[in-house]
Amino acid sequence: MSLNALLEKRYSVRAYLDKPVPQDLLESIFSQAQQSSSNCNVQPWQTCVVSGNTKDQLKVDLVSAVMKGAAPNPDFNWVAKYEGVHRERQFGSANALYNSIGVSREDKKGRQMSMLRNWQFFDAPHAAFFTMDKYLDIMGAVDLGIYAQTLALLLEENGISCCMQGALGQFPDPVKKALKLPEQRGILFGMSFGYADESAAVNNTRTERESLNNAVSFFN
Repeated sequence: MSLNALLEKRYSVRAYLDKPVPQDLLESIFSQAQQSSSNCNVQPWQTCVVSGNTKDQLKVDLVSAVMKGAAPNPDFNWVAKYEGVHRERQFGSANALYNSIGVSREDKKGRQMSMLRNWQFFDAPHAAFFTMDKYLDIMGAVDLGIYAQTLALLLEENGISCCMQGALGQFPDPVKKALKLPEQRGILFGMSFGYADESAAVNNTRTERESLNNAVSFFN
């Protein structure tokens, strides 16, 4: 499948089959992702892939932290508030998601339960946490974004779906404890992945893309 076809086909999946990806295929895909570009070839990503009992226990711990009303304490700056057109796109994405599962704007409980699914990994058989040394800051974050996109396309090429989740970086303490991550290592964001449940209504969600004229300027 061409790169253009992969980009056209891929979408964020929020419901998965109870079907783990074979370990040898996982290792092959993550090995290929090591070819991703990075500034000065620094390769700052330290990716933690959780499956099986580790993933299930993390799900319990993360949901517990959220349900107790704990304030998010991300390792990196997540305080930026979207404004203007960016806020409009955020609302548009949320509305597309909630409309697909029949949750109205007034249904606060329904929206909260839908949001909680982030920390349940949408019942995916696997999740990845993208971590790096905290001192790397914005430069490391750029490289992790490039790496994650490379990984997402490699997964799609192999028939495996995913959903990138900033939410998986909001409560790092249970994750760092379970995975024994050193203090200097921070969790930037995460990703749930596996084989998509095509019958799930939530997987009907699609978002729009801006036109070329609004996104790119050409200068001669």
